[in-house]
Amino acid sequence: MRSFRTISLLALTCACTGWAFGQDVPSAPPPAPAPVASAAEEPAVPAAQSEPQTIPLTLQKGTPLQIALDQEVRIHKAGQPIHGKIVRPVYAFDQIVVPEGAEVEGRITKVGDISGGKRTLSALNAEFTPDHAIEVEFDTVVLGDGKRIPVHTVVTPGSGRVMEFAKAKDGEGQNGTQGTVSREINAAKEQAKKTWDEAMKQIHEPGKMHRLERYAVSQLPAHPQYLDAGALYSAELQEPLEFGSKPLTPSMAVSISTSPPEGSLVHTRLLTPLTSATAQAGDFVEAVLWQPLFDGDKLILPEGSRLRGTVLQARPARKLHQNGQLRLVFHKLVTPDGVETKVNAVIIGVEAAKSDHVALDAEGGAEVTSPNTRYLSTGLTIALAAASAGTDGDAHDAAAGSAGGNASNRMAGGVGGFKLIGLALGAFVHSQPLGLAMGALGASRSIYLNFLAPGRDLVFPKNTAMDMDVGVKPEHPPATQKAPPVEPKS
Repeated sequence: MRSFRTISLLALTCACTGWAFGQDVPSAPPPAPAPVASAAEEPAVPAAQSEPQTIPLTLQKGTPLQIALDQEVRIHKAGQPIHGKIVRPVYAFDQIVVPEGAEVEGRITKVGDISGGKRTLSALNAEFTPDHAIEVEFDTVVLGDGKRIPVHTVVTPGSGRVMEFAKAKDGEGQNGTQGTVSREINAAKEQAKKTWDEAMKQIHEPGKMHRLERYAVSQLPAHPQYLDAGALYSAELQEPLEFGSKPLTPSMAVSISTSPPEGSLVHTRLLTPLTSATAQAGDFVEAVLWQPLFDGDKLILPEGSRLRGTVLQARPARKLHQNGQLRLVFHKLVTPDGVETKVNAVIIGVEAAKSDHVALDAEGGAEVTSPNTRYLSTGLTIALAAASAGTDGDAHDAAAGSAGGNASNRMAGGVGGFKLIGLALGAFVHSQPLGLAMGALGASRSIYLNFLAPGRDLVFPKNTAMDMDVGVKPEHPPATQKAPPVEPKS
């Protein structure tokens, strides 16, 4: 009986539960499906602002520092300190990182030996202290605020000479009148010359009297050797120098992509060393801007832009004292980011040693000129040879004055040959023919060296500073091809 009651109670409970779920009760709305992200849509994440593009202000390995000694140095030994100043500011991109006038410290690293043959020939010419080859290096740059920057440099060949700025002759336009561009170019030449002169004013170059004294001392049989004040050195960095970075603004990026204005003056240095002795027409030549080009306050070409061209004409030195010539043309401009522009650039100014006597013509061709002093030196040796033709001091000329005069005549003739031998033979050998022979030797040597021998070749070492006029070549559209004429049918 008890089991029957239990079963009945369970059945009643199940029936009630089924009835309750069968009533019309409003169901809860189903949950909204989760949105599915498509392949093109990423989850919304707050956008981070992109960092502005920056330009490193770095002087790369191989960048030259143009240094001039600011005082005369008497050479004693290796290790001797030397001192100079930067004569051209050093740029990284568009910013000066080493200013003009910054002091540079260095030292003499080597005093070269002199071969026995050179020493003997010098002694025969009454020169007992021939000049040694001197090697130097610069190891510290001192900025205006006193900051000292250690550097490791190597001085390039051709350095150590007193330089000058040779500018091209002024050109004229048609009918002998100058056009607007020609006037701008001529003004640029004058400005470049003025800039060079201003830079060299910071160097304590000796005055005329000091140079005259130094020349007189150099003519003595024994004399000290000096490094001249104003001697210019090109010292290449062997390790990069970092000076931070700067942002590249959109306006700067746009201005760099524009072409340089017609008649722009750019300051470059030669990367390809050249000499008229070996250069051939068509040889590749390259120069790099070491100062940026601005149009007002707008940057057009940053430092490091390159000019590429060819040797248009080369003539080596020839006999009869014909000197070497070079003519270069640059026809392609390449910015640091690789953008190329066709240009027509010619040299309007170049730094060259005063002793080289380099001259530029109106089209930028360069040649070595012969100084007029060769006429004076040749005339002097001829006069000395003529003086040796006096009467011989034999037994008939016993007077002391006459003998002394004849001895001086023989010595005058001997000076034209080897100085030491000529002086000795003229003083102690009483022979007029010998005096005449020595005088003739000296005159002949002078005539040959100054008028008959080959001239001097033009040499542009690596890092030679050149100022150029840059004009953009117009882009000519290709000529349209005409269709061939149709032949009439027969």
